[in-house]
Amino acid sequence: MNVADLYNLLKENNVSCFCGVPDSLLKDFCAYITDNTEEKNHTITANEGNAIALASGHYLATGNPAVVYMQNSGIGNCVNPLLSLTDEEVYNIPLLMLIGWRGEPDKKDEPQHIKQGKVTDKLLEVMGIKYEIMPEDFQIAKPMIENAFKYMKETNAPFAFIVRKGTFEKYSLKNKKQNTSEFKREEAIETVIKNLSEKDIIVSTTGHISREVYETRNRLDQSHKQDFLTVGSMGHSSSIALGIALQKSNRKVYCFDGDGAFLMHQGAIIVNASKNLSNFKHVVFNNEAHDSVGSQPTSINVANISQIALNSGYKKAYSVSTKTDLLEILPEFISDNCAALLEIKVKCGAREDLGRPKEKPQENKTLFMEHLNG
Repeated sequence: MNVADLYNLLKENNVSCFCGVPDSLLKDFCAYITDNTEEKNHTITANEGNAIALASGHYLATGNPAVVYMQNSGIGNCVNPLLSLTDEEVYNIPLLMLIGWRGEPDKKDEPQHIKQGKVTDKLLEVMGIKYEIMPEDFQIAKPMIENAFKYMKETNAPFAFIVRKGTFEKYSLKNKKQNTSEFKREEAIETVIKNLSEKDIIVSTTGHISREVYETRNRLDQSHKQDFLTVGSMGHSSSIALGIALQKSNRKVYCFDGDGAFLMHQGAIIVNASKNLSNFKHVVFNNEAHDSVGSQPTSINVANISQIALNSGYKKAYSVSTKTDLLEILPEFISDNCAALLEIKVKCGAREDLGRPKEKPQENKTLFMEHLNG
């Protein structure tokens, strides 16, 4: 399907507001939205629940439904606002969801997507949300979309389209916002890892960061036993790291986070800081983008991560953008006897040949726990 055709059809049905969290299956459509929608009408939200709420506010202000896009993993973040805000038994607010179907049954995908793919349609059904699977052919999709708008107008209820991989024609983002850093994230990850001890633990966030941690260990001929690779659960890695640090005071635990993940559940950092553990270390690799799902920008460029950390209760916070500065600050960061955060500003993008972990998540968990409790 040509993304311009879909976009124009949505506009013809009085859609002016687009919001959500980018997904690799929707990246072509998301890129077109970014290039063709004025800034006030397109918001990349911190998480998918935020997008449901923003779309609800748009409807209250205009009487028109908004479009909310997400990966199916984001449905979990939406359950509360869908059931306690937009549901017909509460405020009865219409919105159109476009949901990327990662882990579609009988299709090869990553382990973290398999279960979500199996239950995507069932989750919508149990919430009472009517849905269709988006056809690839625009001429077939057009009457289905028009019927969805008719349904929303008659019922004031949300409607969802589940989008399969390969539904959209390719479209590359033209108005790409580039940060100024020349420091590659994988090089930054390797620099930090080289300065850690064999007892130190890493909990890495989903996407390219965990893949680069894995590749770095291979390149350095090191074991993967020190690393918990959080292949899903975006935004929750720092809480996993905190849970480990609270029970293993003899181990330094490093959360390797991304700026998109940091934003998604930012309230967690206040909880992290409240414990003020000397063995908990938070490292945020900031490229101002959702890098692994199309490089759509995050909103972090308007904020100061290290200042956010200090205002949230972290006792120390640092920010670097070069390898020289990182090497200079690492000894102090590592030895800090308090809750500390290190922001490393890095370049957007990853190697074309970046690999994926060969072990299953359960194998990673077993090896990690044996090392942690050995």
